[in-house]
Amino acid sequence: MAKVDNLRELDGQNGEFWVRNPWEFSKSGQNLSAYERNGVFLNGQSGDETQFHDIGFLSGADNTGDGRSVSAWDVTGDGRPELFVRQAGGGALVVYENRFPSGHWLKVSLRGTKSNRFGIGAKIVCETAERVIRRELYPHINFLSQSPAMLHLGLGESEQIRRLTVHWPSGQKQVLENVAVDRHVRITEDDPTLETIQAR
Repeated sequence: MAKVDNLRELDGQNGEFWVRNPWEFSKSGQNLSAYERNGVFLNGQSGDETQFHDIGFLSGADNTGDGRSVSAWDVTGDGRPELFVRQAGGGALVVYENRFPSGHWLKVSLRGTKSNRFGIGAKIVCETAERVIRRELYPHINFLSQSPAMLHLGLGESEQIRRLTVHWPSGQKQVLENVAVDRHVRITEDDPTLETIQAR
């Protein structure tokens, strides 16, 4: 494991510090952020125009804990992903419960047969009566965090998915129609059936 000593004498009066092993920074109790507040941005799309609003203060997620990465995951099973913020100071991990109004949703896990096992790199097109949602399966991996290999689709008021198309990394195209919402499903490459893992 790499350990590097400081190259000169530190000025403790000005708050200088050194951590010999960067992988142990989260245990050091130090904070590199100068206490900047975290930002949370809400997509306030209206028609074809997209506007992002900073709701960090309103959400309560604007803490000063030197956030290094964030991932979203629905741990409560209500279709509203919580935010997990990994920090280097001010508490190693903070979880923010999602209290936005409920809407319809779909979680999608993929199982490749010709493609890789988890379908990493697959593209999904979800068509409802109101809109088209596009997602790509590239699990977010960052410093001290990783998201699950799963896609979460927020569907708002849409009560059914007209068509769900998976473009697999192998080049295979798979289309499923009239997909029920508010559930976690698994799609297997070349299998025309849809497996429901969990339904609300």
